[in-house]
Amino acid sequence: MIMNKYIYTALLSFILLSACKNATTSTTVVATATDTVEKDMHTLSNADSITLKHLDMDIKVDFDQKKISGKATWTIDNNNKLNNLKLDTYDLTVDSVFVNGKKVNAILDSPIKYMGSALNIPVEVGSTEVTIFYKTGKNATALQWLDPQQTHAKKYPFLYTQSESVYARSWLPCADGPGIRYTYTARVSVPKGALALMSAENPKQVNDSGIYHFKMDLPIPAYLMALAVGHIDFKAIDNRTGVYAEPGMIDKARYEFDGVGKMVNAAEKLYGPYRWGRYDMLVLPPGFPIGGMENPRLTFCTPTIIAGDRSLVSLIAHELAHSWSGNLVTNATWNDFWLNEGFTDYFERRIMESIEGKDYADMLWELGYQDLVTNVNELGKDNKDTWLKINLDGRDADDGFSDIPYEKGSHFLKLIEINVGREKFDAFLKKYFDEHAFKTINTENFLSYLNANLIKGDSTLAKKLDISAWVYGPGIPANCPRAGNVRFAKVDAQNGKFLKGTPPAQLDTTGWSSNEWQQFLRKMPDSITREQMKQLDGTFHFTQIGNSEIADLWFVMAIRAGYEPAYTAMEQFLGSVGRRKFIEPLYAAMMKTPNGKEMAKRLYAKYRMNYHPLAQASLDKEIK
Repeated sequence: MIMNKYIYTALLSFILLSACKNATTSTTVVATATDTVEKDMHTLSNADSITLKHLDMDIKVDFDQKKISGKATWTIDNNNKLNNLKLDTYDLTVDSVFVNGKKVNAILDSPIKYMGSALNIPVEVGSTEVTIFYKTGKNATALQWLDPQQTHAKKYPFLYTQSESVYARSWLPCADGPGIRYTYTARVSVPKGALALMSAENPKQVNDSGIYHFKMDLPIPAYLMALAVGHIDFKAIDNRTGVYAEPGMIDKARYEFDGVGKMVNAAEKLYGPYRWGRYDMLVLPPGFPIGGMENPRLTFCTPTIIAGDRSLVSLIAHELAHSWSGNLVTNATWNDFWLNEGFTDYFERRIMESIEGKDYADMLWELGYQDLVTNVNELGKDNKDTWLKINLDGRDADDGFSDIPYEKGSHFLKLIEINVGREKFDAFLKKYFDEHAFKTINTENFLSYLNANLIKGDSTLAKKLDISAWVYGPGIPANCPRAGNVRFAKVDAQNGKFLKGTPPAQLDTTGWSSNEWQQFLRKMPDSITREQMKQLDGTFHFTQIGNSEIADLWFVMAIRAGYEPAYTAMEQFLGSVGRRKFIEPLYAAMMKTPNGKEMAKRLYAKYRMNYHPLAQASLDKEIK
């Protein structure tokens, strides 16, 4: 079903308005929600006028042809008596279309950059069911078809989808916008011996037929449609959590995620019940381009968080938090992406604080702040893409994916918490999630809700928050909060000792977590010498470390310093990891020197096919 989206048509109260003017831009906050629909510029569909209630899929996965084919049947409600239903497609071949069982002449429009082609289907007042027979194309952005050598076992092929942000349209005809929600069922046929999984109720083991049935009875947007097919095992963690992975990874994954059940319990204590039934995870092959994808009931995650010591599982806390912020309450358009990721970053750190303590969460906050500073410097402090509410009209929806919505968004929420008090802010967030469950919201409507339910016309509080500087202003506002520095102060002291000549073996690193090691390496100057690198490596063995976060920082340092003993391990890393967070900085560092450019071109040519199409697209621009 489609939930209402909003536009802003009236000003906030006089007090909030006057307090929230940006000192440099005089931008004002506008807010009050109405029943008017805000147009999502990244969908060609007219699902704001014709309701898509339910999707039933019947598809076949063909590894030989690397193609998905079958039919998608939409149950619709044509209350507005339109004569044309528009759906999003990208590189799909549409074989035939039926409306209420009768074949009709549907027309595909010419493709539009970033958007694909609209599929125009003639409908009538009484039309209730639309069936599209189709197959995917070779440029289906959402699909990564892995040959056996690209998997962990290197014996069987693997397929997975990545539908966020607007890529669901490349594997099913749909209304592909975050503000459009529907339920779905599916029948999926796969090669015998393979297991199929979706963002739905899932099987726990392979069957004999190769045919799997799925049901998602809670409404979700298209970007949360997910499918994975491969030789996959399952192990339970507790009665509602578990992990899927390739057989050779399942034991490691089960060990790593042992505490996930406790995370779910901690999240519920903060902001109310988990509403999706089960929370399971699928560890994908190495080419997965991002850390995790919060597909309902089945988080897809990168194998780079399998460090062997449970040191990187805060990523799972992040994906779990999406079960409230993003999946439950969804950003109306991609211009409002911070309402998804900013809330989730904040929630993730609250979960980790409840499990590991405040000093641990403070380290996550500080690392995030550093990422925010770096991103703002890269974009430019006056760039409008550093606003929380950005304008992506006419642009690739992925242009909004940066550290800004995550870190600026979460720090804005942290600022509110500090100023109103944690107890009051937690009550506000719980109410927000409850009242907006399975709905969408845009920035202006959230600000109106914030004023009505928390600020309540308090001019002193509004002035302290300076909302407009955060939401409609560039860079990092002057009142941005900083976390405590208890544990990182000790790290920085050891870093300083090393740079002044203390041998690494004499540094006090006892009990350091992955966060402390990241801080230690991040604070190393670009001018670090090969000899200093050799000393560090001799004591801490960074070149062979199994922690991907630390390894990536180390390899970037090795490139800058010309520390060749790390190059073989770095190549192995680039050949076995597809996560953009790691591979893009490494290739970017190589491209900054003549010798590095040659190395980057050689390695990229060798390993390009291991990477997801999204990673290939960005690296193709970087490596020329």
